[in-house]
Amino acid sequence: METPLLLRVVDVEYLKDYTMNLEFNDGTKKKINFLPLLNGKMFEPLRDRNKFIQFGLNSWTIEWSNGADMSPEFLYSL
Repeated sequence: METPLLLRVVDVEYLKDYTMNLEFNDGTKKKINFLPLLNGKMFEPLRDRNKFIQFGLNSWTIEWSNGADMSPEFLYSL
Protein backbone atom coordinates (compact mmCIF):
# COMPACT_ATOMS: atom_id res chain seq x y z
CA MET A 1 0.00 0.00 0.00
CA GLU A 2 1.37 3.40 -1.00
CA THR A 3 1.79 6.09 1.66
CA PRO A 4 -0.34 9.20 0.91
CA LEU A 5 1.71 12.17 -0.22
CA LEU A 6 1.81 15.07 2.22
CA LEU A 7 1.70 18.18 0.07
CA ARG A 8 4.39 20.81 0.49
CA VAL A 9 5.27 23.93 -1.45
CA VAL A 10 8.91 23.41 -2.46
CA ASP A 11 9.51 26.50 -4.61
CA VAL A 12 7.99 29.92 -5.05
CA GLU A 13 8.70 32.58 -7.65
CA TYR A 14 7.28 36.08 -7.40
CA LEU A 15 6.10 37.25 -10.83
CA LYS A 16 4.40 40.66 -10.43
CA ASP A 17 1.69 42.45 -8.48
CA TYR A 18 0.15 39.65 -6.35
CA THR A 19 0.95 36.72 -8.63
CA MET A 20 3.37 33.90 -7.88
CA ASN A 21 4.38 30.57 -9.39
CA LEU A 22 4.31 27.76 -6.83
CA GLU A 23 5.79 24.29 -7.20
CA PHE A 24 4.61 21.40 -5.05
CA ASN A 25 6.52 18.31 -3.97
CA ASP A 26 4.59 16.15 -6.46
CA GLY A 27 5.94 18.27 -9.33
CA THR A 28 2.72 20.24 -9.91
CA LYS A 29 3.22 23.92 -10.74
CA LYS A 30 0.54 26.56 -10.29
CA LYS A 31 0.35 30.25 -11.11
CA ILE A 32 -1.73 31.93 -8.40
CA ASN A 33 -3.10 35.46 -8.09
CA PHE A 34 -3.24 35.97 -4.34
CA LEU A 35 -5.08 39.32 -4.33
CA PRO A 36 -8.60 37.82 -4.06
CA LEU A 37 -7.35 35.65 -1.16
CA LEU A 38 -6.02 38.51 0.97
CA ASN A 39 -8.95 38.88 3.37
CA GLY A 40 -9.14 38.76 7.14
CA LYS A 41 -6.97 40.05 9.96
CA MET A 42 -3.76 38.24 8.95
CA PHE A 43 -4.03 38.70 5.19
CA GLU A 44 -5.43 42.22 4.67
CA PRO A 45 -2.11 43.90 5.57
CA LEU A 46 -0.60 41.97 2.64
CA ARG A 47 -2.69 44.07 0.24
CA ASP A 48 0.20 46.50 0.63
CA ARG A 49 2.45 45.09 -2.10
CA ASN A 50 5.59 46.05 -0.18
CA LYS A 51 4.43 43.76 2.63
CA PHE A 52 3.18 41.08 0.22
CA ILE A 53 6.62 40.60 -1.31
CA GLN A 54 8.16 39.90 2.12
CA PHE A 55 7.70 36.13 1.99
CA GLY A 56 9.69 32.92 2.20
CA LEU A 57 9.25 29.18 2.41
CA ASN A 58 9.00 27.41 5.74
CA SER A 59 9.19 23.62 5.88
CA TRP A 60 5.80 23.12 4.20
CA THR A 61 4.38 26.29 2.59
CA ILE A 62 4.80 29.95 1.77
CA GLU A 63 4.89 32.27 4.79
CA TRP A 64 4.87 36.05 4.97
CA SER A 65 6.89 38.17 7.39
CA ASN A 66 3.78 38.89 9.50
CA GLY A 67 3.35 35.15 10.16
CA ALA A 68 0.49 34.60 7.71
CA ASP A 69 0.56 31.39 5.68
CA MET A 70 -1.77 29.26 3.58
CA SER A 71 -1.98 25.50 3.69
CA PRO A 72 -0.44 23.71 0.73
CA GLU A 73 -3.67 21.72 0.28
CA PHE A 74 -5.64 24.97 -0.11
CA LEU A 75 -3.12 26.42 -2.57
CA TYR A 76 -3.06 23.15 -4.52
CA SER A 77 -6.86 23.24 -4.86
CA LEU A 78 -6.81 26.64 -6.60
